Amino acid sequence: MLARFIPKNEQFYGLFRQAAEVGDEIARAFAELIENYHEVERKVRAIREIEHRGDAVASRISEALTQTFVTPIDREDIVLLSERLDDFIDAIEEAARRMWLYRLERPDRHTRAMARVIAKQAAVLKAAMPLLEDLKTAPILLQKTAEVRRLEDEADALMDQAAISLYDGVSDVPGMIRAMRWGELYEYLEEATDRAQDVAKAMEGIALKHG
Repeated sequence: MLARFIPKNEQFYGLFRQAAEVGDEIARAFAELIENYHEVERKVRAIREIEHRGDAVASRISEALTQTFVTPIDREDIVLLSERLDDFIDAIEEAARRMWLYRLERPDRHTRAMARVIAKQAAVLKAAMPLLEDLKTAPILLQKTAEVRRLEDEADALMDQAAISLYDGVSDVPGMIRAMRWGELYEYLEEATDRAQDVAKAMEGIALKHG
């Protein structure tokens, strides 16, 4: 009964907004890398710095949980959403790191298209995150999460197209290695779109439970 009279710590909403903003920033930085593929190492380092800021936000969420008696939404939902946001940010950073690590040549049309999809997902999540603070807006929130899901379906179709032509024209070992590395990059890109969908699912769960 005492918990009913203790103010709920609302800082989690602000931290979620910060995490979504980091996700949007790293997705835009990755898309810029792909569209303007030069100074790759410098840009990848910058992307890694953004990812570190995402880790810092996740740490602040964990710390806030240990110091908060009454939370505005269920603790397990806070943990899940924080983890999903962190996973999304990490997946983008890893895709960028692979571009530099494998010294991949100029991105192909599939990679450019996937980078744009990821950036769109991140922008939608950033726009949707403040809606958690007032779950009377749950219908609007669910529209936005549905858009993230639709974009993930679009990404799946793009990856199918990429896989079909991945080994076209490969006739030697170096060509095989290049194709395998591009295939691995495609998997990381698809992973990022999947993790964005996981963020959307976590938000939907909160909206449906508390709306």
